Amino acid sequence: MSLEGNRVQEFVGGELLVPEDLEPGRLLFAAECRFVWGAASLDQLPEAAQPEIAFTGRSNVGKSSLVNALTGRTTLARISNTPGRTQQLNFFNLGERLMLVDMPGYGFARESKSKIEAWSDLVRRYLKGRVPLRRVCLLIDSRHGPKPPDLSMMSLLDGAAVPFQVVLTKADKMKPGPLEAIIRATRDSVKRHPAAFPEPHITSAENGAGIPELRASLTELAS
Repeated sequence: MSLEGNRVQEFVGGELLVPEDLEPGRLLFAAECRFVWGAASLDQLPEAAQPEIAFTGRSNVGKSSLVNALTGRTTLARISNTPGRTQQLNFFNLGERLMLVDMPGYGFARESKSKIEAWSDLVRRYLKGRVPLRRVCLLIDSRHGPKPPDLSMMSLLDGAAVPFQVVLTKADKMKPGPLEAIIRATRDSVKRHPAAFPEPHITSAENGAGIPELRASLTELAS
């Protein structure tokens, strides 16, 4: 039996938020959310007008699905079965209060070495130099747990002094026992990283598990 809905939060021992706590997040993420810019280099970055939350992870981890689930849309961020389709920093303005940034995935892009190195350099420089960046959501597939590329990204975020929250995706695909083992392994990984939140956030874009709670957490960063 896979985990569904709020059972995910109960399973990991997290405190379930009451509806009043979730309402600000529901309202913000129900606001207009529009694509404003795609940046393939630092000189193409848009003006910093709102606090930014960036989403990163290995290719095919479910970044676009999570962004769409958070905003209650199906086509805001492009979903593709081809790893590496996000090739720039894509900025989405949420209600004039937050900027959501969809970053290029890492690990599986079917591109030339030089292009992959260019994307990697863009990501590193963005993380280290973007003043309004408040948090990075580092997505990890709950079926696999942290892999070497994820650990490298954690170290990069430590070096950039950017707070990051590990978000385990696709929890609906997991049975309770294996998911518990992945959660323990993830906790062991993040406790070595000073920029990390100590607890991973468990989600499923498919059935909505953990989505209201993640909205509530991110809404605290809004202007």
